[in-house]
Amino acid sequence: MRTRNVFQSWGKVLLGHTPLLSIEVTRECPLHCPGCYAYGSNHLGGELTLRELSDKRGDDLVRGVLDLVDQHKPLQVTLVGGEPMVRHRELSRIVPELCGRGIFTMVVTSGIIPIPKEWMDLPNFIVAVSIDGLPEHHDVRRHPATYERILGNLAGRLVNIHWTITAPMLQRPNYLEEYVRFWSEREEVRSIWVSLYSPQRGEESAERLSAEQREQVARELPRLRKLYPKLLVGEGYAQALLHPPASPKDCTFSRLSKNYSADLRTHVDPCVFGGDPDCSQCGCSASAAAHWVSEIKLLGPLKAKHLLRGSMRIGNAMARLQHVALPAWREREQPAASGEADLVQISMD
Repeated sequence: MRTRNVFQSWGKVLLGHTPLLSIEVTRECPLHCPGCYAYGSNHLGGELTLRELSDKRGDDLVRGVLDLVDQHKPLQVTLVGGEPMVRHRELSRIVPELCGRGIFTMVVTSGIIPIPKEWMDLPNFIVAVSIDGLPEHHDVRRHPATYERILGNLAGRLVNIHWTITAPMLQRPNYLEEYVRFWSEREEVRSIWVSLYSPQRGEESAERLSAEQREQVARELPRLRKLYPKLLVGEGYAQALLHPPASPKDCTFSRLSKNYSADLRTHVDPCVFGGDPDCSQCGCSASAAAHWVSEIKLLGPLKAKHLLRGSMRIGNAMARLQHVALPAWREREQPAASGEADLVQISMD
């Protein structure tokens, strides 16, 4: 998280706006990844699942996304899914509009559908491609978004790679370095972001890292950063992964973001994972980055998070005066909306 963006975020907070907006633009996805939080039974609080929402298409989706942006006036918009590129026609109208407004815009994709080359010339834009491990894990876990298919679709593009580390990846020596070396050598890759698998409370799964494995990752990644500059994990960031915020109310990223599901009404709370996340085991890259910045000392015992909390109090008052949408840190006290629907998963073999 760049320092300039941090202070821009505080400016939004002071005005009573929500700096970060995440939107699940579709409930459809051709993948069937184990441990996918978006399709979990409690992602939306347990009463509905993503599969049961009525999502939008065409003009309705374009207008709906832009309406949310107009309401919340964010600094950054992240478009996710499902697989957001299933709605590439609508995104080809939404993304240039957001970028033209000076809003930093990110599309998070599996890479299964080609990214339009014309998007690469847009300002304030990045694509994050989720690549979960080397082919021995990724191609099984995220089929049909295999390495072969993704590499073909990335030709001539410039993207960030987002890597979620799971427990099986740590069972072989040098696995982490092999992954970082492979993607660092690709000319299509601008940078590599890292998350750790983030479970729900009480979850026992093969993907979940042990305490010892989390410590191993925290030791190894800063060393690899020195060898491979595209890897965006320094010592402070690694320690934030090792010591995540204790709860959503302590998580700077959670407090500064609003997250909408595919009907553009239902909220995803308390963070992008939804449900009941085990914050003690959180490995979210965005949460770690925000937490790391919030702990920076500004003057004596004064930390960045203290300044942010003061900004939130002022932002609450400004929101009331301006009659704008409730900022993220207050809106979660309101009951979430719900929707109805039918199918979700699609085939793309």
